[in-house]
Amino acid sequence: MDISIFVNRRKELKISQVKLCDGICTQATLSKFENNSRVPSLSILSKLCVRMGMTVDDMYQEDSCSDAKIAEKLNETEKELMVENYQEVLRKLELIDQSQINSLPAKMQFCYLHGCVNALINKQTDEILFDFSRILNDLDEHHQTIYTQLAFLGSGIMYARHRELKQAAFYFDKVAEYIRSNQTDNQVQEDNYFLRILTLIFYTAEFFSEMENFKISNQLIKLGVKICSDNRVTYYLPRLKFLSTQNALKQHKHPELIQQLIEETQVFARINQNDVVVVKLAALKIRFQRSLKTKEL
Repeated sequence: MDISIFVNRRKELKISQVKLCDGICTQATLSKFENNSRVPSLSILSKLCVRMGMTVDDMYQEDSCSDAKIAEKLNETEKELMVENYQEVLRKLELIDQSQINSLPAKMQFCYLHGCVNALINKQTDEILFDFSRILNDLDEHHQTIYTQLAFLGSGIMYARHRELKQAAFYFDKVAEYIRSNQTDNQVQEDNYFLRILTLIFYTAEFFSEMENFKISNQLIKLGVKICSDNRVTYYLPRLKFLSTQNALKQHKHPELIQQLIEETQVFARINQNDVVVVKLAALKIRFQRSLKTKEL
C-alpha cells in the first residue's frame, strides 16, 4: 500500500485531517495512518477514500504484481500446513519479506500461518501470541474475518500443547460456536474459505477427542467430511478419517468398523500423499492389533 497516494490526494484537495475524518473516525486514527502507516479497518479506510473521490485500490496499483506473488506464496504455504509439512511451512515463511506485504488479508494470513506453525511445533508462548495479537487487536480489531477464528484456534492449540487445558477450552469453545453458527452459510466465499473452515473443524475435533468428548468430536468430523465432499476438497480427508479411526478405537467400537475406517484412512492418505498420516496410521494399527489379542485372551 502506497500511503503517499492518500496523503497527496488529501493535500491536493486542501482537506485538513480534522475535516476529512469528521463523522468517520478520530483524527488520531487518521494521523497514525498517514504518519505511522497504521492502517485502520477497511470500512473506515474506504469511507475516507470515498470522501476524497478515490478507492482503497488506488493505493495498491503499483503493488498489484508483487501482491499477487506474495498471495500465491502464502497460499502454497497454507497448503503445506494442512498436510502437516511444518518444516516446509517454516522455510517458505522465512523467504517472505513481511515489509513487502501490503494487503490486510495477506498480513493476517502471514500472522496466522506463522503463529499456528509455531504453536504446532511448541515454540515460545510470547512469540506465538504476538502473531495472534496482531490479528485480534490490530489487523482485524472488529473480528469480522475468519482470521480472528484462526487466531483463536492457534491460541487454543498453543495452550493445549502446554497442557493448560482450561485456557485451551476457552478458545476451542469459541471456535466450536463459530463453526455451529456458520454451518448454513451458503454465501459465495473466497477459494480458501472452506479449507480454513476445515482447519477450524479438524483441530477443534482433535481437542475434544483428547478431552474424551467424543460426541462433539465425531459431530465435527462428520461435518468436515461433508464439507470435503460437497466442495471437492481432499486435503483434510486423511486427517479427518484418521481422527475418526482413533476415536472409534478409544471408544472400543466394533473391530469391523475400526478395520473399515483404517482402510478408508489409508486410501485417502495415499491419494493425498500424506506421509504423516501413513506413519500415524501404522502405529494405530499396531495398537488395534494388540487390543484384539487382549480380547482373545
